[in-house]
Amino acid sequence: MSKSKFEFESTYRLLETKLEELKELSVSLNCDFSMEIANVERRINELKEERYRHLTPWEQVLLSRDLERPLTRDYIDLLCTEFIELHGDRLYGDDHAIVGGIGIFNGQAVTVIGHQKGKDTPDNIKHNFGMPRPEGYRKAYRLLREAEKFNRPVLTFINTPGADPGIGAEERGQAWAISQLLLCLSAIKVPVVSVIMGEGGSGGALALTVADRILMLSNAVFSVASPETCASILLRDIKRADEMAVALKLNAQSLKEMDIVDEVIDEPVNEPLLDSSAFIKRLESSIKKHLDEVCSLNIEELIGLRYSRLRKIGKFYE
Repeated sequence: MSKSKFEFESTYRLLETKLEELKELSVSLNCDFSMEIANVERRINELKEERYRHLTPWEQVLLSRDLERPLTRDYIDLLCTEFIELHGDRLYGDDHAIVGGIGIFNGQAVTVIGHQKGKDTPDNIKHNFGMPRPEGYRKAYRLLREAEKFNRPVLTFINTPGADPGIGAEERGQAWAISQLLLCLSAIKVPVVSVIMGEGGSGGALALTVADRILMLSNAVFSVASPETCASILLRDIKRADEMAVALKLNAQSLKEMDIVDEVIDEPVNEPLLDSSAFIKRLESSIKKHLDEVCSLNIEELIGLRYSRLRKIGKFYE
């Protein structure tokens, strides 16, 4: 993660600048500043850990959108072997904003479906910035029915700002495609485990998050709409998106407290996610644990628990 990307990193950015200067001096003057360098590095790590423990919801929104966060294909390559990607909805075309296929996770065949963003601007254009069109949701629907036919558990990975809002998507039945996917996941006769790994926005994210278990990375977000959208609709001022981020309770800890998320997986502070063996182990162990639990249930019990789970979402105050 670059050291000038987020404003909330300013608490230790100056120290990082000083650290670079100290390293340059050590070389140019041929002096041993190793002890001083170690002390500064230790202090930077302490400040990072302290700052990242107290991120505001809006800061977590920004972090969830970071282009350096791993994407669905990264997690598939990390967690699954023998992955075979499947394409197309058999009606219109293929949508690169949804990736799906069959792989082996922990020795078990699974169907994997997830949103796919890009790593740079050309790649994001190809993947429509992770905003699926109707053909993407219909591809997901097709793969879910195939998983049900062959009795394969399903893993879904969530990372989208929302469904594509364009005229073409509406003309091809965007709302209908999402509703069909919601109905399918509500009653599908195989276990489903979802992982919210980045930005989970609007019905575009919900379409793949009706599951028996929902896991969430600690700096991911999940909401009915983006903070900017809520600010523009409710407050008529998009600059107040940070206020809406608090009101929406879209971060992992808030969703865990509301029993919408089953487990929060802590992210490392001082290294990229995929470089952290401890994080990878936590993620893999968590998916395995929850998948094993739901796979041990018979179908009638599984669907009954899924129905109860959906019915109890929300807390009301009178």
